Amino acid sequence: MSTSAAAAIEIRVCHSLEDCEACVAMEKAVWQTDDVELVPSAMLRVVAETGGQVLGAFDGARMIGFTFAIVGCHTVVGRAEPFLHSHMTAVLREYENQGIGRRLKFFQRQDALARGIRLVRWTFDPFQLKNAWFNVMRLGAVLRSYLPNFYGITSSPLHGGIPTDRLVAEWQLDSQRVRAAVEGRLPPVPGPEAVRISLPNDIATQAKANPAAAVHIQDAMRPQFLRQFAAGYAVTAIEPAGPQTNYVLEPWKDA
Repeated sequence: MSTSAAAAIEIRVCHSLEDCEACVAMEKAVWQTDDVELVPSAMLRVVAETGGQVLGAFDGARMIGFTFAIVGCHTVVGRAEPFLHSHMTAVLREYENQGIGRRLKFFQRQDALARGIRLVRWTFDPFQLKNAWFNVMRLGAVLRSYLPNFYGITSSPLHGGIPTDRLVAEWQLDSQRVRAAVEGRLPPVPGPEAVRISLPNDIATQAKANPAAAVHIQDAMRPQFLRQFAAGYAVTAIEPAGPQTNYVLEPWKDA
């Protein structure tokens, strides 16, 4: 896709039943899960009408990407504040690597801030290192929670039949770190207190080819993240290191 064609992709809020049904069709195309694991169009309509987000990327009339988020509540200095849990984000394969996912997330940020919401969270697979780079280095999220087998064993071939361990991305929308990411600047270089958790660059491919070996790596990785997060560390950078990629963790205080 040319730069001009990519720029012509429209990002907008979705409310109609037709748009919500298009989201379900994308769920099927991207995750290939059994119907019982799909988020139905009726629920997406409820999300859109009750303060959450259903956002679509359109090439003409065709939906080629979407993201949706539900409203949550967390406590900040003794006061309850809303946040968004971004449950799904997807772009059709033929439209990948065109910046559409980033545009969806930045639209999500603008829409949330306009409504006074300053935090978006979402989960992702630690083995998906491309997603880790996007979340931390391109969006400015930090990671400081690890959820073992959060969704259970699913029917999606993308999950490979292994436990669905997940990292939680925290996107503090109006923080200095995220504002820098919006402007295209990378996070600061990690300091001397940084520790690293390393994975092979091809871990996602390995997980599909040899699930038993992937579970072994997962079992070794899980306690490292849990230990560092319990000690007050957070992932602040993703670092290429030859045949491996490092999750870089540093001491972290609430923004």
